[in-house]
Amino acid sequence: MEKVRWGIIGCGDVTEVKSGPALQKAEGSELVAVMRRNGALAEDYAKRHGVAKWYDDAAALVNDPDVNAVYVATPPGFHHEYTLLAAKAGKPVYVEKPMARNHAECQAMIGACEEAGVPLFVAYYRRGLPKFVEIKRLIDSGVIGEVRFVQSTYLQPMRDYEEGLEPWRIQPELSGGGLFVDLASHTLDILDYLLGPIGEVKGFASNQTGKQKVEDIVTTSYAFESGVMGTGVWSFNAYKHLDLNEIVGSLGKLSFSTFSGDLRIETADGEVQEVTIPNPPHVQQPLIQKIVDDLRGIGQSPSTGVTAARTNRVMDELLRDFYRV
Repeated sequence: MEKVRWGIIGCGDVTEVKSGPALQKAEGSELVAVMRRNGALAEDYAKRHGVAKWYDDAAALVNDPDVNAVYVATPPGFHHEYTLLAAKAGKPVYVEKPMARNHAECQAMIGACEEAGVPLFVAYYRRGLPKFVEIKRLIDSGVIGEVRFVQSTYLQPMRDYEEGLEPWRIQPELSGGGLFVDLASHTLDILDYLLGPIGEVKGFASNQTGKQKVEDIVTTSYAFESGVMGTGVWSFNAYKHLDLNEIVGSLGKLSFSTFSGDLRIETADGEVQEVTIPNPPHVQQPLIQKIVDDLRGIGQSPSTGVTAARTNRVMDELLRDFYRV
């Protein structure tokens, strides 16, 4: 593929800064068409971002001969449908995270793309960000020795919504769960990137406040296939915000947040280094460039349907009992 000409299905908020401009700015990439079910909003987006075409029908965008790759930026409840639509048209797919509402949908998406012979990528863009590339380099270099365990803690206060006005992120039929699915998926995926696949998973999910119909706390213990151990707690009903991951090794510890640029390196000799590695203006651009390079045959994307489906499997394990009817 000489040049990747993207069409976006679902040009909503995530595409305004994080991804849409990145599709235009990546080398060898161009954004040629956008789609929303509300045609007026699609037209407005196209005019503001200098995109030549807009649609209010996904099939029309997918079958546009000028579009040779499709970015699905809808809520997860539509990822499966639109991925299969793009695969049937023989076009590579880049889908927002989480990859789908559950692991079964992920497997169907992977199967459809494999059958059609098209690549499938997922927007776990932290795999391309400079901070996490540096953390992986530090781990692989042995700065903290052999990794023993990782501990993740994410807290935020509960938000109240009027009944019927809840955002899609806490509507399981659209998101696959609550804020755990939306936010913890980033952490679980980046740990997969840094430490390899998670194997066995045990945990609990609960609704402690009763204010929403989704889980508001999840706790877990898991074992990576490499032998590294892990624990995590994600509470969306706590007294403050906290975002902390600690990877502990035989010679030191790395502490970092999932959602900011902070990184702390502590070694057994007492040396402590604190650094901030800022994100680029369009946070998906480094990953998008790797995907574009992959499609052009000059690189390889670190985030694929296969890697992303592993995170859905872990989340399914943790939420299965909570959502069991």
